[in-house]
Amino acid sequence: MTDQNKSRYRPGKGKGPGSFRKGSGKPAPRRPGLPPEGPVQLYGLHTVEAAFANKDRKRLKLFATENAQRRLEERGVKIDVPIEQMMPRALDRMVTKDAVHQGMILETDPLPAYGPEHLKGARLILALDQVTDPHNVGAILRSAVALGADAVVTTERHAPEEGPVLAKSASGALDMIKHVRVKNMARFVAEMRDQMFGCIALDSDGPASLEDTPFTDKTVLVLGSEGKGVRHGVREACDLLARLDMPGEIRSLNVSNAAVLSLYVARMKMGL
Repeated sequence: MTDQNKSRYRPGKGKGPGSFRKGSGKPAPRRPGLPPEGPVQLYGLHTVEAAFANKDRKRLKLFATENAQRRLEERGVKIDVPIEQMMPRALDRMVTKDAVHQGMILETDPLPAYGPEHLKGARLILALDQVTDPHNVGAILRSAVALGADAVVTTERHAPEEGPVLAKSASGALDMIKHVRVKNMARFVAEMRDQMFGCIALDSDGPASLEDTPFTDKTVLVLGSEGKGVRHGVREACDLLARLDMPGEIRSLNVSNAAVLSLYVARMKMGL
């Protein structure tokens, strides 16, 4: 296969260095690197079901239609908070337009602030360097759970905060995997290398395909934003650069799709 026929993950050329207030439908003020202020509202069947199953999630109150409450109970969900039965239109007013709440909104506290100290025993970690779109990060969280990753790491700044859009996009995965936030991604990568992790950054100019890249027993995969890719300092902190090659004519992949493929290849290479 010639180079002209290869399609690569191209988040960037690699050349250079919220939550919602109840009833308002407006995002709460952004507090970079910190949990959202006040309660978080989670909606949708899978999201709410996973929140009830997460021992780290402090739940406050469930707003639900009678049918939605019955549906949760039929799925074995133990509802351990006060319930306020509401009509669908009243629930509509609690969320943004076009939000698919499926008749239920769970008010909770934000999840605890997980850090690198919560990664003991991990073998496969996915790190996102300034990926900002909550839909992408939510989809990546879901894929990470499906493919057996141990954690997803994002930066404190230039990354989506916990909130209904991220949680809904993750379809329950936000409460099923450690979402670790770090102040400095390059420093985090360096710390993981000190702990004997092999750190591989995905870059369109990587010298070898991910399939041909050597993996260690413990691995951190680093993906960057679709605009700039993995930043220079973070790439420099990694052991290796690798690219994703595909036979089709499309020359780029959405970062969430690249994450799925990268995790799949990593599992095969690591024998997980």
